[in-house]
Amino acid sequence: MTFLADENFPRPALLVLREAGNDVRSVAEDCPGSSDEYVADLCARDARVLLTFDKDFGELVFRRGLRAGLAIVLFRVVPESPLEVVGILRSLVETDVLKAGVFCVITRDRVRIRRLQPGSNS
Repeated sequence: MTFLADENFPRPALLVLREAGNDVRSVAEDCPGSSDEYVADLCARDARVLLTFDKDFGELVFRRGLRAGLAIVLFRVVPESPLEVVGILRSLVETDVLKAGVFCVITRDRVRIRRLQPGSNS
């Protein structure tokens, strides 16, 4: 899969995803300090799945209608380790949840999936 890891995404998890053969770009490495709007646009231009811990992306795509790439995965959980994040992502990929045009919210109890508005994905 092709991912864009937001600046707040744990670096060890990013490295494990890359080692597993995923194409992962990182805001922290490529463009630190970028605005959320820029990150959403970058994700849309590159047709990537955004990985973030930042709740503001829901506001950007649902209220302001910004394009957001293939999908957004919002982690609303403090991971016990970076490997926990990778495990969650593996489960999402294996179950084919990360289809184009979805906003996934990950909590300890569940995964909530909401369709993005037409035109908000690339």
